[in-house]
Amino acid sequence: MRTVKIGDMHVPAIAVGCRRMNTLTKEEGEKFIKTALDLGANYFDHADLYGGCKSDAAFADAIDMNPSIREKMFIQTKCGIRPQMNAFDLSKDYILQSVDGSLKRLKTDYIDVLLIHRYDALCEPEEVAEAFGILKQSGKVRAFGVSNMTPMQIMLLEKYLKEPLIVNQLQFSLAHCQMISQGIYTNMEIDAAIDRDCSILDFCRLKDITIQTWSPFQMGYMDGVFLDNPKYPELNEVLARLAEKYSVTKTTIAMAWILRHPAKMQPITGTMKIDRLKDCIKASEITITRDEWYELYVAAGNALPCRPQPGQKVN
Repeated sequence: MRTVKIGDMHVPAIAVGCRRMNTLTKEEGEKFIKTALDLGANYFDHADLYGGCKSDAAFADAIDMNPSIREKMFIQTKCGIRPQMNAFDLSKDYILQSVDGSLKRLKTDYIDVLLIHRYDALCEPEEVAEAFGILKQSGKVRAFGVSNMTPMQIMLLEKYLKEPLIVNQLQFSLAHCQMISQGIYTNMEIDAAIDRDCSILDFCRLKDITIQTWSPFQMGYMDGVFLDNPKYPELNEVLARLAEKYSVTKTTIAMAWILRHPAKMQPITGTMKIDRLKDCIKASEITITRDEWYELYVAAGNALPCRPQPGQKVN
């Protein structure tokens, strides 16, 4: 599999999301993880709250985690959401407690990348910096990033941090791509021009922060997938045609669309099905054309300024 750069690490272009690992039996989990490793997908994304705080433990148990297996992997996890209180917590004590819990459940001595899961309205960046410093110095965490954060929130944290933030994990797919649409529609009097993300895509590229895309097949916010969805007939028609051209599945083409962007994003899979995982990974082997990228973008319902929708005002 081709790689992308995260900080000073060269990692697989596609990461394996482990949110639903707790739904697999030990045997199923072992087969799934070993298949991923055999295919070169050795970057695994976790969060302390996934699967009711059970998915990371299920992952470690499935693979019988030990040092020889651990050295073959990149393990990333997230913290900052307190599910028992339905609230966010980026206090120093909670971050340290969260990481210790993750290390114990994952049966490892260190995390490759730790992400702040969501921004805490009561965040005191000095505390985050202090927690990160302790984790780095102790060897428990090697690198740090964030998830679902704006440029200003990142800059506020970086004012106090000694370590660079190397990742921002954001929702992105053919049917959820306002990060791209806002830039295309700049200076137009339509809703698509509204900057809801504070130019986060360009900011991350300027700062060498790798964007990891979550829910790469979702429409809206957890509203279901667009693949084979009757709400997206034109998109699925184009996906099917390109899938036939490249001798792959529609899943592969939808993932290849993300990989084609020059920001060198790292999509995160969410499936626990081996066949779907293979389809996702295969996307790293193909490169769709510029025309195909834009054809998919428009087919997903994203009109271009040069091709306005009926009744759309163009300046």
